[in-house]
Amino acid sequence: MWQTSGGWGRIERDGAVDAMLRYADSGLTTFDMADIYGPAEDLYGIFINRVRRERPPEFLEKVRGLTKWVPPPVKMTRSFVSDSINVSRKRMDVDSLDMLQFHWWDYSNPGYLDALKHLTDLKDEGKIKTVALTNFDTERLQIILENEIPVVSNQVQHSIVDMRPQQRMAELCQLSGVKLITYGTVMGGLLSEKFLDTNISIPFAGPALNTPSLQKYKRMIDAWGGWGLFQGLLRSLKQVANKHGVSIPTVSVKYILDQPAVGGSMVGVRLGLSDHVEDCNAIFSLVLDEDDVNSIREASAKGKDLLKVIGDCGDEYRRA
Repeated sequence: MWQTSGGWGRIERDGAVDAMLRYADSGLTTFDMADIYGPAEDLYGIFINRVRRERPPEFLEKVRGLTKWVPPPVKMTRSFVSDSINVSRKRMDVDSLDMLQFHWWDYSNPGYLDALKHLTDLKDEGKIKTVALTNFDTERLQIILENEIPVVSNQVQHSIVDMRPQQRMAELCQLSGVKLITYGTVMGGLLSEKFLDTNISIPFAGPALNTPSLQKYKRMIDAWGGWGLFQGLLRSLKQVANKHGVSIPTVSVKYILDQPAVGGSMVGVRLGLSDHVEDCNAIFSLVLDEDDVNSIREASAKGKDLLKVIGDCGDEYRRA
């Protein structure tokens, strides 16, 4: 639900909540948000109340709201952490957060360990069901696990273009049982038929890169190898998609879901403006065979090693 924070088109409240219900009714019942994603938590609160009123109790049991806490670099006291979490609980209108994913900007400040210990206490008190991370690197995940903080997942950027999580992070995750939740998996829509055989270097000749996510992931493509190389990747993906009667985004998500340590992949939603129910549900029945996997791996490997270019998971947010 990053897309509710502005820059993707005007989100109308009732239309957005109606769209969330349509997703849930189609089996897509988990929503990811953050305290800093504009009205995302408030929309979830309205949505979950409609679920309580308009759907049977067993339906409510399937719905999950995963949020993030992105605090400023202040002292992580028990009261500050607790007060912050209470804001999200109130906005989302839940007694206990299904998952709280914690982000920290500056590793030189070890306050992240204090915050995570307080979050673990809040979990023990029943205010959070699961504690998780977002955009932490492998080194810091190791430190957190050594401090016996029971994190269940780390949300990281991971796509066929950005395979960094498989180089260091996945091994530690497999050893520890921590799962990866991936975002950027369809690169804001760049991994789709819409951008196949396009030349975006000529103004107005191709689709506009008119959202923050498209602009963000275009920079990833530039770092990986450029638009020409990316077109080769799209053509390889299109061949696989045609073979299975699905779309490029469906193949792109399934390939990442099948990677070691990946527990789930997220697809961004512009609530009330567009939807991807069919493409998302097609992921669950798609089986990529050995030829498909080899073809995608070969096309992906033609680009640069982003671990060397950017650094480990989350380093793109922390470079000077």
